[in-house]
Amino acid sequence: MTDNLSTIPAVSKRVPWNKGKIVGAKPPLRPKHVWSIRTKLQVEGRMRDLALFDVAIDSKLRGCDVVGLKVDDLAPGGYTADRATIRQKKSGRPVKFELTESTRQAIDDYLRAAGKKSGEYLFTGRRRSGHMTTRQYARLLSNWIADIGLDPRAGPANSDSSLSGFSA
Repeated sequence: MTDNLSTIPAVSKRVPWNKGKIVGAKPPLRPKHVWSIRTKLQVEGRMRDLALFDVAIDSKLRGCDVVGLKVDDLAPGGYTADRATIRQKKSGRPVKFELTESTRQAIDDYLRAAGKKSGEYLFTGRRRSGHMTTRQYARLLSNWIADIGLDPRAGPANSDSSLSGFSA
């Protein structure tokens, strides 16, 4: 006779890596969140972080392109220009963008305080010779988002929107 083995499939004990996690693109920051982060960085006197955040918002560049900026890209004559053109690493296409007055002021203040010179990376990381890594930038961004009371893992749309009195 034929032995009938159990036809019930074995239950896998492995848990999917994304079980319970929010996957996919995070929703963009709302204007009130941008102003909250900007105000917090100004109040705390974090010049580098404010310049980095403002450049990222104004340019809408990817993180790898923002951290790879050099002083000459934004401030060729020692003072920040009104407009800039950057060639993206991923697509190779040039991106033109305008810098707002507050961003230009933040960059100028940072350049003076840090003593940055022509040819240097604008945003340096722990290793002075190179630029900030995209991982360091991602950590900073997560900290800024957490500082205003949002969950950095969930994104702004899924977080509590009460921001202690800041308005857009």
